[in-house]
Amino acid sequence: MNQYVGKEYINDRFEDADLIDVQFRDCRFVQCNFQNAQMMETTTSKCLFAECDFTGAQLNSSYHEGSAFLNCQFRRSKLFSATFNDCKMTGSGFEESNLNGLTISSGDWSYTNLRSHNLKKMDFRNAKLVETDFYGCNLEKTDFRGADLTRAILLHANLTGADLRDANVEGVDLKNLHLKGVRLDLTQAVALARTYGALVD
Repeated sequence: MNQYVGKEYINDRFEDADLIDVQFRDCRFVQCNFQNAQMMETTTSKCLFAECDFTGAQLNSSYHEGSAFLNCQFRRSKLFSATFNDCKMTGSGFEESNLNGLTISSGDWSYTNLRSHNLKKMDFRNAKLVETDFYGCNLEKTDFRGADLTRAILLHANLTGADLRDANVEGVDLKNLHLKGVRLDLTQAVALARTYGALVD
């Protein structure tokens, strides 16, 4: 098993590279190209990837612990059964990616583009999701308990059976969402009632 520890790469090219089962720890990648890289079962720990391009990369069953992927592109990438544990993903895009079986544990997914993805039963508990774009997503039975959904975009998302209890939904237009079967806490229910003009004492 190859290991990379404490390495720094700036504007380096890893496209089509065989990085299967490689371990990266405390590494830093800035504006690097990972297009079509083979990264199945790759692990990263406390690494930084800033403005990197993972278009078409194979990241199936990869595991990421405490790493940051800032403003990265994962267009058409394969993330089947990948795990992101307490990772910072701010500003990254996942257009046309395969997110089936993706596991997310806490972390910061603010300003990410997840629109139109099937995120049914996803566990977003305690995650930071400020202005995350969930437009048109299938969020059926998704767990958002304790998450920060401030100004998140949920228009045309399927929220049937989703759990929003204890989530911060400030700036979210609850009135225009399909909320059938959605679990709300008392504070959220009162806020929703007020959007319809109800007087709550």
